[in-house]
Amino acid sequence: MQKLKQANLYRSELIPVSGKLVERYNKCLIKLGFTPTKLANFSIDGIGWSPEIAEEKKNLHYLNNGEANPHAILISPLQKGMPVYVPFHSFDREMMQLVFRTHRQKINDITRDSAICLDFDQNIDAFYEPLDLLKYDKVTIHFHLMDNLDAVQKEQLTLIEIFKHGHNFIDENLHQQLLESSKTYGDLRDRDLELHELQYSTDSFYTKAFGGVYVLRDFISDILVFEDLKWYKEAIKDTTHEVLIYHISQPELMEKLRDHIIIECDLEAIAKTARYERIKKFEFASDLKETQHPIKTILNDKVLFKSYLNKLDIDSRKRVMSVERYLEKLEVSNQFKIADIVDAKFYEALHQPHSSLSSKHIDLIWKLLINVSAKDVLFLYWYDKEQFYKSYDTWDASLKEWVIQEIRNNI
Repeated sequence: MQKLKQANLYRSELIPVSGKLVERYNKCLIKLGFTPTKLANFSIDGIGWSPEIAEEKKNLHYLNNGEANPHAILISPLQKGMPVYVPFHSFDREMMQLVFRTHRQKINDITRDSAICLDFDQNIDAFYEPLDLLKYDKVTIHFHLMDNLDAVQKEQLTLIEIFKHGHNFIDENLHQQLLESSKTYGDLRDRDLELHELQYSTDSFYTKAFGGVYVLRDFISDILVFEDLKWYKEAIKDTTHEVLIYHISQPELMEKLRDHIIIECDLEAIAKTARYERIKKFEFASDLKETQHPIKTILNDKVLFKSYLNKLDIDSRKRVMSVERYLEKLEVSNQFKIADIVDAKFYEALHQPHSSLSSKHIDLIWKLLINVSAKDVLFLYWYDKEQFYKSYDTWDASLKEWVIQEIRNNI
């Protein structure tokens, strides 16, 4: 990952945490029912997730109390607008944007000397079967202040009112209570600590529950797409819900998405784009073995590209150039079918969200498409960083350099 870090492409926007902030963070972990971290220094993202703590706990989603109960921790106003690097839902960043848009000033004030725990409540205490995901409607965002600071504020105000009444101003016990409270929590009289709950409405989304599921709504019919084969087999046993259910590897899925006007692919148009060239080069690189030149150089040099293309076996050569071959044959006769000439996974990788989709659905469908066929390294980085990092570790060193080049050229 060192090259990615040097190129600022690997979790480059984390906030360092040390000193008093560690103590506040641990109090939040305990309040949420988790064990505190033993780390003296770590970093967090916009939702309060830390890669170092995740590694320490050997749990990527350590801020979840089960798959149905995700949480967040706010210890700094700097978390506003920061990336959410390992979202459990595709709408996690949008929820954090709503939080800061509504309560920014109060968050700035509270996190000066305290911290805030967030509970994302969709009125589901626990998942029992995959189609429980259809219950998602509105997520209520609850706020809990560290040390119950809002309750302490009410206690201080109550003590002050008692202090003002009659001759209580000479009560030494009352004096002591006020002094101890102010020393421990500060003077809370004029602090605005009331964070009213928020509601976020869901539509189509992706969740990592049940091994990863796409819940597509607002279309001709509801569609569930499972990444995990075990949970897909469990879901298709359901006979009570009117919903289409697919595993992400099923060829029928792409056909259904096209029929429902969710995705599209115009090969003649896509073949003229930089995205097509990027996908074709990555497909080509997967066939290169024991080359005399670095892969990055081969992919960037047209002469070397042709040279190594002609060194491939005939089947590999046909697959890499299958789109060009199909379009050439189409000029002669319209009797040829795409499936007869163009490699299936290659063709799937060339699809895009349908032009009629609203902006709120486009990113989700891009993520789905890149998970169906992960051949566009740029879009894989944009829409599924976790999978990108896993794949990156398996690539040739020179291919890694080309991938970094492609990403950097498109930032």
